[in-house]
Amino acid sequence: MNPRVPILMYHEVAGPEDTASPLAVPPASFADQIAALAGNGFTAVTAATLAAAWAGQASLPHRPVVITFDDGFADFHQAALPVLAEHGFTATVFVTTGWIEDARTAAPAARPRPARMLSWQQILESAGAGIEIAAHSHTHPQLDQLPPAGLAGELSISKHQLEDRLGVPVPGMAYPFGYSGAGVRRAVRAAGYRYACAVANGIASPHSDRLALPRLTVRRSTRPGTFARVVHGQQVPLIYARDRSLTKGYAVVRRTRAVLNGLSRAG
Repeated sequence: MNPRVPILMYHEVAGPEDTASPLAVPPASFADQIAALAGNGFTAVTAATLAAAWAGQASLPHRPVVITFDDGFADFHQAALPVLAEHGFTATVFVTTGWIEDARTAAPAARPRPARMLSWQQILESAGAGIEIAAHSHTHPQLDQLPPAGLAGELSISKHQLEDRLGVPVPGMAYPFGYSGAGVRRAVRAAGYRYACAVANGIASPHSDRLALPRLTVRRSTRPGTFARVVHGQQVPLIYARDRSLTKGYAVVRRTRAVLNGLSRAG
């Protein structure tokens, strides 16, 4: 069995008539992608199952794939869940708890909801259908720019709210914007998470950092041939290589900004 596992990252499942986001995948394209995975012998597992397997606590099928969704858009329940169920697939949804449609008003500093988001009832129904619900912070900030107390709050509030409603442990989270860093990962571990997903646009392996599992971005522009090559680990598209170069360059800027913010708070 190939030890490398593709972890796919989706956001919205919606057409251009509904959203201008380039990260939104049209429902027909999403259905074709899931059908292609099933037709090629992939079996979907949750991110928690993958992390547990690589920790020696679970087993994996012959050809595993992890399908993840960030933010908690309502179209997951409407457009993605039926397609996944049709093929007997599971997935992991990383929910921003402060954006939940019927959540209490978030803190004033919270970013506004980007679109219609999942309600608590839809989250519970998704969990009941075998979907893993995991955390994506409370207000979707840039975690590596927060002071320690703010960072700890973002991580703990989202985890505890989900666990209280779901009645099960929430072992995983995904970093908003994909940004982390050594300090953020230490805080994630201290908050009780056993795994965390970044972006990185690479194939995950047992050697990957459990608190920075790489994922592969699926966009509106992702063509069927590109999708097939990516999930089989045959080629990293040029757009991913460009993304990684930009991410590395911006990481330097972000580390400098974090240091300056720390000095400003200390001054």
